[in-house]
Amino acid sequence: MLLYLYSIVAGLIQAVTEFLPVSSSGHLVILHDFVNFNIGNTLAFDVALHLGTALALIIFFRKDIWKYILAVLNVFIPKRQVNQRDLKDAMLIVYGSIPAVIFGFLLKKFAPTMFRQTEVVVITLVVVAILFFVVEKTAKHTRDYTGMSIGKALYIGCAQVLALIPGVSRSGITIIAGMSADLKRSEAAKFSFLLSIPAVLGAGLLEMFDIAWTKLPNQEIIGIIVGFVVSAVIGFVVIKFFLKYVEHHKLNVFAWYRICLALILLLWLYLK
Repeated sequence: MLLYLYSIVAGLIQAVTEFLPVSSSGHLVILHDFVNFNIGNTLAFDVALHLGTALALIIFFRKDIWKYILAVLNVFIPKRQVNQRDLKDAMLIVYGSIPAVIFGFLLKKFAPTMFRQTEVVVITLVVVAILFFVVEKTAKHTRDYTGMSIGKALYIGCAQVLALIPGVSRSGITIIAGMSADLKRSEAAKFSFLLSIPAVLGAGLLEMFDIAWTKLPNQEIIGIIVGFVVSAVIGFVVIKFFLKYVEHHKLNVFAWYRICLALILLLWLYLK
């Protein structure tokens, strides 16, 4: 019973923090350290949670994804008209995904564990919070991502690589990069979410291949499924909320949250 409760809580945390710019991996590291509950194969559980949020993204953006796939496929079908705008948007996501593919492959064996110290989370929480304040104050926020250059897509993609470090936040750092490239706040958020689909899916599927041969107890498998379902359902709700929120609100509230969380963690590190 405790395992299932932990799975529900972890699924909720993953869903909320994956799409709000407060760092999902950082919160999961904190959950593992604070609760100190032996869930068994921690990596398998974390992968399931990330795949759950990836499913939420695919369902939410299914229309965009489908039109981008059609635009790419029509290039290879004779006498089929190609929607050039959709093709360009699709290629922005492809180019933006290149850095994550390269670094994800190179760091595949080390990324899950090399930065999982709470001290690292504290530092990255504060650094990214400061970047939020800076970009909100200095960026122009005037452009749609559909008019973006390939160079800017690569720039945002390079920022996504930093999300390998717990506490950075994949959505947070890519939204910051998008806004610094003068994208509207809502457009930066949408492109951030679309860009995360191949990265999260690719990483999750690679890890699934690695752990596919690992035998897990039935109870642990059920716990993983519960976490997956919770992260997918709640993730969909959070995506819808966040995209509406950023249309009319600055992101400073998330910066302050990150700073407060960092202070709490510092206190915990001092007292433990």
